[in-house]
Amino acid sequence: MSKRDHYDAVVVGAGPNGLAAAIALGHQFNAVLLLEAAKTIGGGSRSAELTLPGFHHDVCSTVQPLSLASPFFRQLDLPQYGLEYIQPEIPLAHPFEDGSALFLHRSLEITADAMGADGKAYKKLLQPFVDGEQRLLADILKPFGFPASPFLMARFAFHALRSLKNLAETQFQSDRTRALFAGLAAHAMIPLEQTATAAFGIVLATLAHTVGWPIIRGGSQKLADALADCFRNRGGEIVTDRRIASLSDLPKVGSYFFDVTPRQLLHIEGLGLSDNYRQRLAGFRYGPGVYKMDWALQAPIPWRADICRKAATVHLGGSFDEISASIRDVHAGKVSPIPYIVLAQQSLFDSSRAPAGKHTAWAYCHVPHGSTADVSALIESRIECYAPGFREVILARNTLSAAAMEQYNANYVGGDINGGLQDLHQLYTRPIASLHPYRTSEKNIYLCSSSTPPGGGVHGLCGYYAAQDLFRRRQGGI
Repeated sequence: MSKRDHYDAVVVGAGPNGLAAAIALGHQFNAVLLLEAAKTIGGGSRSAELTLPGFHHDVCSTVQPLSLASPFFRQLDLPQYGLEYIQPEIPLAHPFEDGSALFLHRSLEITADAMGADGKAYKKLLQPFVDGEQRLLADILKPFGFPASPFLMARFAFHALRSLKNLAETQFQSDRTRALFAGLAAHAMIPLEQTATAAFGIVLATLAHTVGWPIIRGGSQKLADALADCFRNRGGEIVTDRRIASLSDLPKVGSYFFDVTPRQLLHIEGLGLSDNYRQRLAGFRYGPGVYKMDWALQAPIPWRADICRKAATVHLGGSFDEISASIRDVHAGKVSPIPYIVLAQQSLFDSSRAPAGKHTAWAYCHVPHGSTADVSALIESRIECYAPGFREVILARNTLSAAAMEQYNANYVGGDINGGLQDLHQLYTRPIASLHPYRTSEKNIYLCSSSTPPGGGVHGLCGYYAAQDLFRRRQGGI
């Protein structure tokens, strides 16, 4: 039960965006209440013993470049609350079945040198964005508006608004370099022939060379815990195991913030949303789902490519065409027979994740929206192609289908971990086309989930910008 009789604001949902909104609101208000339906906070940043005792797995997000790069999180000095990032020497390895591999090193120069004939083009493409990383992120990780660094953004737009297929074919000679970039852009879970898919590849590569692709010591739950401590340290209150079905379940306050997707918001009774707004919100589109696996291992994954042992993140996709076909299959409602796989091996760099001498691994592939298909054998077979003997080191496994992902976290509608499709149109019209995307038709009700700008990713900025919108309103702004 809540401790106070009166609150200035209530936030529903204690994922990274709900926590960020609560912290930002706590800067302006004396009494802020944060409610979470689950028994633990964290949303997409939770950790648990999913396989065997002593093996700590990240249930959802695990590699955290955007949390380290987040302009808001950077203001909070989260290390004082126990948050510690671990930086692998190699942010990303992209192996091939013959035992060779490409990789992203923290150094742009080392990465380019390893690319051979494509190295010069890669460095020319990335250098301006690496040099201007904080200015670039400040502009792209915010609601639509005039950029603070217009010349850098113009350069970014020139490359980023292309399809990844076009960028790869015009910039790089080798299909292996093209496959590397395809693996980066595939995180967006939209076909690589679509406009602006190049943006995702460029941003993730830029992050690798600037803030890195770190993991968090002890698990992603430590990020949520640090944010919660930061919020409580400012007088905030958190109540878990409190599911909200109606506005009447909440105390009467001046402002309500919901870290939920449009579908859940529409199911909450008594909000008084207008018919027009409800109709527009109902048109919000969700993307493909993911099938997620975690393993307890008796030894590290036996990769053919040695460089993979230095990387926390490994992308499995043999060629540009293979990765591209995998994504097209999923969007056509089919399980790909050769799925593109994102894999993480945290225990190579964080011994707290597993008992001495043992290891963990984490992976997912894309599947059709809401799929109940069990593709565990398919995923393990694909890993075996790059790491013969992988199955022999497995002690236990845990699986989550796309449908099970939604059961675990209602914000993952149909297994969509991005809070909604992130194609070019919906990237700038989340959750509806509006100059004020966080506002609903009720002036005291705000949406602050990843279904609002800047979209998916553990950065907290959807919550932060929603709170800033309220502050502008209170000060007489538009």
